[in-house]
Amino acid sequence: MRRLILVGGGHAHLFVLRSLAQHKSDNLEVILITPSDHLTYSGMLPGWIAGHYSLAECRINLSRLAQAANVQPVFDRVTEVNASQKTVTTQQGRLFSYDLLSLDCGSEGNTSMLEAAGEKLLAVRPIDDFCAEWPRVLEQAKDKPDYRLVVVGGGAAALELALAAHHALLVAGSKRTMELVVSEAGLLSEHANSVQRRAKRQLVKRGIAVHQHDAAATRQGVLMSDGNSIHADRIIAATGARAPQWLKSSGLHLDEQGYIAVDGRHQSLSHPDVFAAGDVCSRQDVNLARSGVHAVHAGPILAKNLLARLNGQELVTYWPRKRSLYLIACKPHYAIASWGRFSAEGSWVWRFKNWIDRRFVREFSLRKI
Repeated sequence: MRRLILVGGGHAHLFVLRSLAQHKSDNLEVILITPSDHLTYSGMLPGWIAGHYSLAECRINLSRLAQAANVQPVFDRVTEVNASQKTVTTQQGRLFSYDLLSLDCGSEGNTSMLEAAGEKLLAVRPIDDFCAEWPRVLEQAKDKPDYRLVVVGGGAAALELALAAHHALLVAGSKRTMELVVSEAGLLSEHANSVQRRAKRQLVKRGIAVHQHDAAATRQGVLMSDGNSIHADRIIAATGARAPQWLKSSGLHLDEQGYIAVDGRHQSLSHPDVFAAGDVCSRQDVNLARSGVHAVHAGPILAKNLLARLNGQELVTYWPRKRSLYLIACKPHYAIASWGRFSAEGSWVWRFKNWIDRRFVREFSLRKI
């Protein structure tokens, strides 16, 4: 009996669970270690904030997927991987050995410059913690005149959160002030200029001030690199990510930022019995953006390669597309499309995004397995 351990219930591991349900083996024990019995789909988070979806519509039931695949779920967090001894240790002190290991546990939010805000800080990651706290933010905003919410971050996630939160506060009847603080690199720096212009127009229409300065938090709010400060009742951190700190002692070969170094087959460069996908790893053969788009596309490849490794078969490579399509929600039933130098916006883009998001969640319902 061989043992495969899946660390994390991320996008790529959804495909692995589905594949295991379709190709059951009597001599394989599979354990899924993940903090929660569900995956909250990040692509629908802004829609949930804006009130377009219920939380149930944004979630995929990992327990049911695991049961269908004859996989043992362990609801815990991994705190240590020892690649030389082939063991995994959890927060609750449980020790598991493995023959094959796959990691799809994501990255950590890098909020080091904002932690001085204390209880005012609300990080987007972990998503479930954010979802639990957001309703309290709305209640606080309704009860306090001139409530001020500041979002820190310059990527698509920060833009979507700022616009969705603005709409939610408006619907709640809050006399709110919304501000967005982006780094000196600017808003949506990895997207085309036309996308940036479209996004800025949406922010101007809603009266959301944008500050392009590096920032750090204080007990009162946000201090920017130009010396000015912004008072904040709450600060939402949609800043960059960092690799899980416990990887440092894993013995796995890591890149300069501390992510697991993998090849095109999503196999560890140092340990062939370890695979990784999503934000926890870094492709060394191509320059790949850290995006959920690639985690989804790599999922079927990861599923094939895990089974191939177990069966002594040839592994396959995930070849990413030259351009990825990004659909950025920016107001009720309205979104911006970004694809290389091409961009567009409108209600039709939102309808397309809504169809894609709902289809993805539906794809991993038990009716589809």
